[in-house]
Amino acid sequence: MSKVPAPRAPTDWKAAAMQRRIRRRYRAERRFRALGLGAVVVSAAFLVFLLVTMIGNGAAGFMRTEVSLPVAFKSAPLKVERAQLSTRAADLALAGAGLENRVSSAATAAFGPDGEEAIANNAWVAVREAIKADPTLLDQDSRIWVPASSALDTAIDGGGDAPMRALAARLRASGGLQSGFNADFLTRADSTDPTAVGIWGALKGSLLTMFVTLIIAFPIGVLSAVYLEEYAPKNRWTDLIEVSINNLAAVPSIIFGLLGLAVFLGTLGLPRSAPLVGGLTLALMIMPVIVIAGRNAIKAVPPSIRDAALGIGASRVQVVFHHVLPLALPGILTGTIIGMARALGETAPLLLIGMRAFIVTPPGGVFDPATVLPVQIFLWSDEVSRGFIEKTSAAIIVLLAFLLAMNALAIYLRNRFETRW
Repeated sequence: MSKVPAPRAPTDWKAAAMQRRIRRRYRAERRFRALGLGAVVVSAAFLVFLLVTMIGNGAAGFMRTEVSLPVAFKSAPLKVERAQLSTRAADLALAGAGLENRVSSAATAAFGPDGEEAIANNAWVAVREAIKADPTLLDQDSRIWVPASSALDTAIDGGGDAPMRALAARLRASGGLQSGFNADFLTRADSTDPTAVGIWGALKGSLLTMFVTLIIAFPIGVLSAVYLEEYAPKNRWTDLIEVSINNLAAVPSIIFGLLGLAVFLGTLGLPRSAPLVGGLTLALMIMPVIVIAGRNAIKAVPPSIRDAALGIGASRVQVVFHHVLPLALPGILTGTIIGMARALGETAPLLLIGMRAFIVTPPGGVFDPATVLPVQIFLWSDEVSRGFIEKTSAAIIVLLAFLLAMNALAIYLRNRFETRW
């Protein structure tokens, strides 16, 4: 019997070549890890820069500077019936008595020729509310804190003209200035005066628009996903539908604005600038996203769930709605909320359907004229006043907080209801 030859030892040059290939492989892996880490660091740096910039510019938008205004009611009484101050006619009574002119005259007398420019245009409203809260102010000479104008606010930070900076220094030295959180910014609507604007009108319009979007897009999108995945036959027509849905998900949002303008306003005659029209337009935009997310979530349910349900006698409808759909619901909800977050930040389609109107009263329903947060930010950013610049950044902070809350809800729902197979 012949002996089996022993394996030949590799030559030195083959071993060296193998070591070089291994070292190159390790170097490539280290480069890839370094590139990945660098990409994460750059992305985090951009995010931090964005947040720091927005918070730094918008923090002043949540603050309000007030001026202590001496108003002499005792020496120059205001002709108003005291009995009217406890009724709904108090605002008209005070306005008819010339309260606005009295406040302007008091500012000129207290602060000089530029005094009227030192207080906001709505300063008399603060005096009116103070009188309604304490009618005894009409019997005495007192000091009332009123909002400062944008010019005085700019002068406090060293900007503006020299007379206003001198007035700001004089008021600061005498204790006639104070700053605090501007709660009215969260409760008022739009205004031509940056010291009197608020985001509640736009925020309420966004909430109503999102409500209409959700109640229309969610059921139609989910039922479409269920039919296409569980019931539709596989033929050329369903293939065409699937391709069309995928293409619609990538269509620019302004196209849906043109569709809403032509159909909902031009053909159906629905009210312009209403949350109903905005919700219908945005529902068309996010419906393909919900259908795609719903189909992927339904497809992820194992076939054994369906087979087991059918094996114990469940009907096809019971299999879908009692077993498959509840298990796919976390993925469907996550896709829906992400689509809603995209709709919340849209501006172009809403501009085309007229939701860029100047709205001074928050909408009472889905048929009332309204605007939304992204459009309000767009309108304020077009103003030249420094006060509107600060309010724009503050509104962006509110919008980012809204978007982060919606994404956090999506993560919670996914982790709360997700089933791992």
